[in-house]
Amino acid sequence: MIVTPRLNRLPAAERGITIGDFLVPVSLGERISSRVRHLALMVAGALFIALTAQIVIPRDPVPITGQTLGVLLVGGALGSKRGGFSTLLYVVMGFFLPVYADHAQGIQQILGSSDSHLVMGVSGGYLIGFIFAAALVGRLAELGWDRNFLGAVAAFVVGNLVIYAFGVPWLMLATGLGAGGAIANGVSPFLFGDGLKILAAAALFPAAWWIVGRRPAER
Repeated sequence: MIVTPRLNRLPAAERGITIGDFLVPVSLGERISSRVRHLALMVAGALFIALTAQIVIPRDPVPITGQTLGVLLVGGALGSKRGGFSTLLYVVMGFFLPVYADHAQGIQQILGSSDSHLVMGVSGGYLIGFIFAAALVGRLAELGWDRNFLGAVAAFVVGNLVIYAFGVPWLMLATGLGAGGAIANGVSPFLFGDGLKILAAAALFPAAWWIVGRRPAER
């Protein structure tokens, strides 16, 4: 990926390092391979998203959940590849395990069939959008956007917009709603909560880097 100076906020030596690289204790990290460490972080990220998905305020057609916060935190903490794959793992886990919002499960949450007709789950677009949002937020974190509050807010707003970019058109196809109805049902009810999630996540990352207390290049 080409990185323009405007997007990049780190010197070359620090680029690509995220707060997730500090989550595994050095004593443990030295005893396991990097592949195992990355896999463990991705599994932990998927489980964390599954946990936040159980924070639910029921409503139709799409419930309000804590998933978005989980996706933003996992993407920002793990970076583009690990964050994206971790979120993909969460989505795939939901095909077999009750890890979606309100303990839902099954591929029919995304796509199913009824009377030989394809049926799109109303939440499917959001679930797919999570994967791309986590990867994008992770990439911005690798470029240093999460090192200060305003940069983190910007990264998470962009990630949230990606989720809506997938979720709203999908909701339109799944329900037959027009653009106005889909926005009224699939965006407007979430804006206040998403704003709180973004502010909370954006506050956590600079604080986490402060706790680390050293430049990534000096690990």
